[in-house]
Amino acid sequence: MSSQVRLRLLPRARCLFDEPIKVKVEGLRSRQVVTMRARLTDDKGVVFSSSATYRANGSGEVDLNRDPSLGGSYVGVEPMGLLWSMRAEKSHKKFQKATSLKLLMGDGVSRVPVKEGNISGVLFTPPEGLFPAVLDILTFRSETRASLLASKGFVVLGIGLVQGKFESFEHYPRFHLDHFKEAIDFLKQQPKVGSKGVGIIGRSKAADLALSLATFVPGVNATVCINGCSANVGVPLYYKKQQILSPLVYDLSKLIPTESGASIGKYIFEDPLAEKNKGSLVPIEQAKAHFLFVAGEDDLNYDSKTYMDQMVERLKRHGKENFECVSYRGAGHLLEPPYEPFCPSCAHGISHYIASWGGQPEAHAAAEVHLWKKIQEFFRTHLSSDAAQTKAKIITSG
Repeated sequence: MSSQVRLRLLPRARCLFDEPIKVKVEGLRSRQVVTMRARLTDDKGVVFSSSATYRANGSGEVDLNRDPSLGGSYVGVEPMGLLWSMRAEKSHKKFQKATSLKLLMGDGVSRVPVKEGNISGVLFTPPEGLFPAVLDILTFRSETRASLLASKGFVVLGIGLVQGKFESFEHYPRFHLDHFKEAIDFLKQQPKVGSKGVGIIGRSKAADLALSLATFVPGVNATVCINGCSANVGVPLYYKKQQILSPLVYDLSKLIPTESGASIGKYIFEDPLAEKNKGSLVPIEQAKAHFLFVAGEDDLNYDSKTYMDQMVERLKRHGKENFECVSYRGAGHLLEPPYEPFCPSCAHGISHYIASWGGQPEAHAAAEVHLWKKIQEFFRTHLSSDAAQTKAKIITSG
């Protein structure tokens, strides 16, 4: 290669993690074939890498926004393919981005650990102004979504789903909705919160907990349920010292092992609509909040599309239109903010086995880009002081 070869990252090399970048190479020979590689090491020392082969145009230039990859980790025109196609060199690893925290927070966003009463989490606050408030219930204890939402103009409190000495449902006797209400009350009292109500976002078990908060706790205006169940999964749910929902039980002996060593958990749960499980169903028709239901149609951990359809049917049956729903063909369980490496499997965050999450890398990456914008629009619409009433919307993407 010529010494004049130049790699350009536009509009700048340093940016927030969820912002797309344009990758260009200049100074190659006309029609030269070149392989581009990406590599990172996370805070646990796990190495992720990807590669793609391109052919320069007649001017010796490669533009990932224009030119197709001819082979490697992906093929075709994929401007951010070098990022989302990265794979761990060790199997079943989940990408951790704690060492890249500066890239997950916009200028002026503050990060303050919170330990108050039953609350243990992290508060992210944008700089000057008043902002909508969002409670982010974390299943992997990752601050990525919370910090990026704060960088988009939300006051966000991120709290763990399972806290304290308990590490799994096998040892966790019950959930107390009161503890999460404490977090909501704390969030509403923050001086930079300008919304009357709060938003809640959760995935998997955290999603059905978000549904219960929207149903039983006042002051919740908007709830995002990502690949969640229509019922209270795993353990009894208590509020004000009384059990309000029984658990939808599961049987780990029904896990389906795969050749990779990971297991499919989609079929371990009992049917939420079975008569004996009616007490576990979240009565979301009682909620005043607006819902955004999200389902990855290739989810191998939950039967997410079926659960979403059940929730939509329940609301319609009660004459409710306070919901939107979107399903993504080819998307798996771990729908995150965009442009992080695709994670096909890793240790389950609650039950101790290697979980196969499902999803096709390219379709899953596209779903994350679309969903991330959708979440922000949804919260802004329903957490503003003059939030408009909107009717039900059903979207299938992919």
